[in-house]
Amino acid sequence: MNSVTVALILLLTVVVSGSLTRALPVPVPLPLVQIALGAFIASVADLGVELKPEIFFLLFLPPLLFLDGWRIPKEGLFHDKGTILELALGLVVLTVIGVGFLINWMIPAMPLAVAFALAAIVSPTDPIAVSAIAARVPIPSRLMHILEGESLLNDASGLVCMRFAVVAALTGTFSLVDAVGTFLWVAIGGVAIGVAVTSGVTYAKGWISRRLGEETGSQILISLLIPFGAYLLAERLHCSGILAAVGAGITMSYSEQTGQALATTRMRRTAFWDTIQFAANGVIFVLLGEQLPTILAGAAQVVSQTGHHEPVWLVVYIIAINAALAALRFLWVWVSLRFTLYRAARRGQAIQRPSWRLVAATSLAGVRGAVTLAGVLTLPLTLNDGSAFPARDLAILLAAGVIIVSLVAASLGLPVLLKGLALPPEPSQRAEEDRARLVAARAAIRSIEQAQHALGEGRSDADLYADAGARIMELYRQRIDRGSKSRDEADLIRKVDHIERELRLSGIRAERDMYYRLARKRRVSDDMARKLVRELDLIEARFASG
Repeated sequence: MNSVTVALILLLTVVVSGSLTRALPVPVPLPLVQIALGAFIASVADLGVELKPEIFFLLFLPPLLFLDGWRIPKEGLFHDKGTILELALGLVVLTVIGVGFLINWMIPAMPLAVAFALAAIVSPTDPIAVSAIAARVPIPSRLMHILEGESLLNDASGLVCMRFAVVAALTGTFSLVDAVGTFLWVAIGGVAIGVAVTSGVTYAKGWISRRLGEETGSQILISLLIPFGAYLLAERLHCSGILAAVGAGITMSYSEQTGQALATTRMRRTAFWDTIQFAANGVIFVLLGEQLPTILAGAAQVVSQTGHHEPVWLVVYIIAINAALAALRFLWVWVSLRFTLYRAARRGQAIQRPSWRLVAATSLAGVRGAVTLAGVLTLPLTLNDGSAFPARDLAILLAAGVIIVSLVAASLGLPVLLKGLALPPEPSQRAEEDRARLVAARAAIRSIEQAQHALGEGRSDADLYADAGARIMELYRQRIDRGSKSRDEADLIRKVDHIERELRLSGIRAERDMYYRLARKRRVSDDMARKLVRELDLIEARFASG
């Protein structure tokens, strides 16, 4: 089967997985449905997919890591930077060492270097998988921020550790001193290259746009090329392409705040990247399911070399690895929390002690996902001497099992742990939002006054500009007036706003239906109908998110 047909089948399967997940009577994480569909495809058809590690890594990881860095909430990242760094760096090292030795002890046929590589691969967590669960199980926003920040950094740290372990497996040698020096070069160089690529591209396209105008399609395509450019340049210079993609994404988020791009570009680019994220994550899991029969056969052969001829030992290994990951994560979170409380007490701060259930939820929410899967599928096929890479199929199967078990455990356990849990108070964002709206409203009034005078000066119809400006400024003055109301009055105004929004949405939908009806009757042209509907779509998006 040719590559184009396979790609289309995979994308169609991803589409079906989304609809099937919503149709299921019980909440099931989307990745599990995609894996099951992939396995079903393998049972009825042979797609003949041969995954080449270097191509797979390049195709999927740069855009996903870039988007993680681009969209992660920076305020949450910096507010809990100590906790995030402890989880993303310290916990990864502990996991690589502890789980690596455990795997090698359980499966002597898997060399220690390969066991360390597998442990490094299963150390990164995946906030997208957690988000699939959080859609039906409310997770505290601060906990989600910590999980997102941890995932962003431990993706990089885990995959870099995997890289060193794979090199050790290929060469048969490992030097701690050389590894530390190489790690610093790889890490610092990778981040620097990512920052430089995004900054340079952003400056260049801004310079061109100011002189020649902005073309939305080109801007979107540039945003897609940035992570691949950063990744390839970093790998060319023997730095971490992974960290380059992350650094490029974080820099992109700051470049976005300059507001240079047109509103249309931002809207279309957001929709484009949502599609990329959904498709890439989905294809990874569908491919896993499609490869499972082959992987299972190879893994069973490796297990038989340990003296265990029953396939049930594969389940035992997977459960043991998950138990070790959960235990290490719980222990690390608990110890980290004790140190945080101790430092707060030394500074004289009063901090509410979180419940053990919240600590357990933090541990359980560290599920594995697309990055783990993408990482394990990039293990080399052969060693330097041309022989097969030891226990590759078993490593892939164990990583897949860790992903599946962690998703199921979080789906079942998080609702129990979070139900009725008294959470530490989180700072309200309502006041911050209100302040921002007030400041923006005052800036808008000043700008409208200046534009009104500039446009109407010396014109015979200057009163029209004055009337139009007065109507627009009145809307902003109403927003400012709301900021001076008491809490009860403000709540009443918000309720009225909600009612008004629902009524406006009802009217907008009726308008849109009429435009479509007129187009079907050929009373207006298709182009005109699309233009009018797009205007209503933009207005509806504004009210629906209000």
